[in-house]
Amino acid sequence: MTPFTVVVEGLATDVHLPDGEGPVPAVLIRTPYDRRRLRAELRGWARRGFAALAQDVRGRYASPGEWHPYENEAADGAATARWIRGQPWNDGRLVAVGASYAAHCALALALDAPTDARPDAVIAAVPALGTAETAREPSGVERLLARAGWWAAHGDRRDSDESALDKALAANPGLLTHLPLTGLPERLGRSLPSWPGLWRHRERGLLLSKATHAGMPLLAVGGHHDHFTEDTVALWRRWGGPSARLLLGPWGHGLVAEPGPDARPAHRVNLGELYVRWARRALAGDLGPGHRGAVGLGGSALWMSADREGEPRTQNVRLLHGSSFTADPEHPVSSEDLAVPTGGPPDRCLLVTPPLPRPLDVVGDAEVRLRATAHTPSADWAVRLVALTPEGLAQRLAVGVVRREEPPGRAAEFTVGLGRLARRLRAGTRLRLEIAGHHFPAHARNPHTGDDPVTATRLLPSRREVDAGSVALRLPVLTSRPTATDPAEEIPR
Repeated sequence: MTPFTVVVEGLATDVHLPDGEGPVPAVLIRTPYDRRRLRAELRGWARRGFAALAQDVRGRYASPGEWHPYENEAADGAATARWIRGQPWNDGRLVAVGASYAAHCALALALDAPTDARPDAVIAAVPALGTAETAREPSGVERLLARAGWWAAHGDRRDSDESALDKALAANPGLLTHLPLTGLPERLGRSLPSWPGLWRHRERGLLLSKATHAGMPLLAVGGHHDHFTEDTVALWRRWGGPSARLLLGPWGHGLVAEPGPDARPAHRVNLGELYVRWARRALAGDLGPGHRGAVGLGGSALWMSADREGEPRTQNVRLLHGSSFTADPEHPVSSEDLAVPTGGPPDRCLLVTPPLPRPLDVVGDAEVRLRATAHTPSADWAVRLVALTPEGLAQRLAVGVVRREEPPGRAAEFTVGLGRLARRLRAGTRLRLEIAGHHFPAHARNPHTGDDPVTATRLLPSRREVDAGSVALRLPVLTSRPTATDPAEEIPR
């Protein structure tokens, strides 16, 4: 292998060429997280016969210019793709690869770049589809902790400090409670001029709308415990190319390096080998048409077909307490703590199912339907689903948050989506349902005044009533045991 560094259209790029005579297909990874961290991955691709490239995006690490997240990736990626195809060691074929923001770079090249620059195949792992998708829930509620952590680590700077927010919170545990949230940079002690503008992005679905016209194969990879799970599945479903594959395991944003509590040894997939096998078949035109994939069922050793989903079934829930409660933004329900306070006035409505009489396989989108009242002009409704194991352990299953604006005191019927589940629940498990007004600091606090939570400086308590008899927990339940599949065989076929 022959590694070297070049400047491509002004951008620092590492290149690893395989041994032997060329030309060969190329793999391109464009990242804001320091291309040097990808050298082991590049060596892996090169050992398997690919020219492998990693590039610092504009304004990051060794690449000059100004760093504007999500703004320049299609143009810069296109210039790099054209350069690659003009090299004697490339046979004209190119695979765009990336995870998280690097997946956005790959997708921007595939969907936004001029046709002559687009790759021949795309591997998008835990993809960040765009600014609005990463900053907010589909309901518009702000993802505070994740964005604060990312901007503190990477925003408006050439390099990264992954622990920036953790260090700031250690010094000031109440950092994220200070208002307004636009003042966060001052409390972090450094300039973040792009932070206020982040929250002005509300338009979602730009890349998804273009995915229907994609012209190349896709491999979408995600985790059930990743905050981009729904985006990963939506990308796979909407992809209009000749072939789309989905690999979804019981993992977090770090995939196999970040297994969830429901992961099993069977979910330790060798992603590198799988990517290579898929890429070879994609470039050769040997992938079968249509949408296929493999989903790891958490809590079991089973992998099943990605096109198998459960049927909506309503689970019986009974009220424990809190049909009337106060959502106080000065004392919000914690997104970090699954313990439920037992003393004092209730801060959430708490319901529970009977123990499951038999194992339950839930695969698909879960939701809660309810009728409830808020006595403030604006109200968030945060619903958390928790599994209580027979041993007494509490495990987070899903969270959904919606923002409602009704006249104070008027009851409303609405649905809170809980996202996608793929899990086997053991017999004897009970499901706890928490309905609250906040889920902080994962999400910004609604001040209940009608003001924007990002710029608000005043907070009001919000009295709530939940019609417990109206609460319907709907889970996607498999009515028969799923057939096992092997992701190593299903993804590349």
